[in-house]
Amino acid sequence: MTLSTHLLARRRFLPIFATQMLGAFNDNLYKNAMVLFVVYQVYSSTAEEAKFSAIASGLFTIPYVLLSALSGQLADMRDKAAIVRWVKTAEIGIMAIGAVGLLLAWQNTLVTTLAIPLMLLALTGLGAHSTFFGPIKYAILPQHLKRDEVLAATGLVEAGTYIAILAGTILAGFISVEVTAVIVMVTAVVGYFAGRQVPAAPAQAVGEKIDFNILRSSITVVRATMHDKRVFYAILAISFFWTIGAILFIEFPPLAKNVLTADKAVASLFLVVFSIGVAIGSMSINALLKNQVSARHAPISVVVMGLFVVAFHLVCKAWVPHDGLYSVTEFIQLRLAIPLLLCLLGIAIAGGMFVVPLYAFLTTVVDKSQTARTVAANNIVNSAAMAGGALVAMGLTHFGISIVDQLLLAAAMCIVSAWLGWILYRAELDLVPAE
Repeated sequence: MTLSTHLLARRRFLPIFATQMLGAFNDNLYKNAMVLFVVYQVYSSTAEEAKFSAIASGLFTIPYVLLSALSGQLADMRDKAAIVRWVKTAEIGIMAIGAVGLLLAWQNTLVTTLAIPLMLLALTGLGAHSTFFGPIKYAILPQHLKRDEVLAATGLVEAGTYIAILAGTILAGFISVEVTAVIVMVTAVVGYFAGRQVPAAPAQAVGEKIDFNILRSSITVVRATMHDKRVFYAILAISFFWTIGAILFIEFPPLAKNVLTADKAVASLFLVVFSIGVAIGSMSINALLKNQVSARHAPISVVVMGLFVVAFHLVCKAWVPHDGLYSVTEFIQLRLAIPLLLCLLGIAIAGGMFVVPLYAFLTTVVDKSQTARTVAANNIVNSAAMAGGALVAMGLTHFGISIVDQLLLAAAMCIVSAWLGWILYRAELDLVPAE
C-alpha cells in the first residue's frame, strides 16, 4: 500500500481532502459556467470579454487580500474543524444567490442589470468562502499527520484540487446554466456533510487574541513571515507563480473564442488540460523528492514552464482563424491543435512541480501555532499579486496589446520565479544543519 493510499483510508485526512475537492469543484463549475455564458452569450468584442474575465478574477481574489489575516488568526486560535463547518454552511447561502443569477440568465431576464450582478456577488462570496477555508486545508495537515506524510498529503490535496477543477471545468463547458444552478446547490450541501466529518483540530495558539482590524492584522501577519528567509522567499515565488496563472486563466476564454475561433467547450478543454497537468506535476514532484520537503527542483521546473509558455505563444501566432467556431471534435483534428494542447500540458506539469514543495514549506518550517497565519500571509501576498496580474492584463488589453502577445509577459515572469526559487533553495541549504 502506498503512502498516498494509506492517507486516503484515514479519517485524519480523507474528510478534509473530500471537503476541499467538493469546494474546488463547486467554485470552478460555477465560475466557469458564469464566465463562459457571459463571454459567449452576452458580449461580442475581445476587449469587453477580456475585461469581464479580469473583473471576475479580481472580485474572486479581493476577499483574500482583505480577509486572509482574519482567517489565519481564526484557524490558529479556534478549532479548525469547527471553522470548516461554519464555512461550508455559508457556502450553501452563497450558492443560492449564484443559482438565482444563473436561472435569471437562463430565462434571459434582466441579464445585465440583475443576473450578472448576482452572479458576481456570489463569486465574491465564494472568494470569501475560499479565503477562510484556505489556511485550514494546509495548516490542518501537520496537526493531524506525521512530518514525513505532509509532502505526500500536500501533493494529494493539490492533485485532488485540480481533479475537482477538471471535473467542474468539463461540466461548465457542456451543460446549461440552469443545470449548473441545481448542481452547485447539491454540491454545497454534500460539502457541508463532508466537512462535518473532519476530526477536531484544537487551537494551537492558546491565549492569543484575534485582531479584527483588517489592515493592521494583515500587516502583522505578513511581517511575521519575514524573519524566516525560507518562508519569505517561498511566498514570493508562489505569488509570482499565481500571477502567471491568473494571467493565463483570464486569457483562456477570449483567446479560445477570438484567436483560435473555438467554442466554449474548447475553452473548457484548455482548463481541463491545465488541471490534469498540475495534478500530474503535483504527484510527480513528491516521487522525485521522496517525501522530503525541498525547493531543489523549483528553479528548473519554472524555467521549463516558461519555455512551454513561449511555445504556446508561437503556436497561437501561427494559428489560422476560422469563420465560425470550432467544436471540440473539429478542433482536435486540426494540425496545430495537438501541439497547442501539449504545450499547455507542459506548462501545467512544470507549474505543479514548482509550487507544491513551496506550499509544503509553509506548513513544516514554522511552529504549528503559526501555521495557519503563515498560509494566510501567503494568501494575502498571492492574492495581491493575482489582482495585480488581472490589472496588468486589463491594461495591456486597453493599450491594444493582443491576447497572444500578453502570453510573453507570463513567460518573462517565469524567469523571476526561477530566480526566487533558486534563492529559496540557497536559503534552505544555509539553514539546514549539517548531519
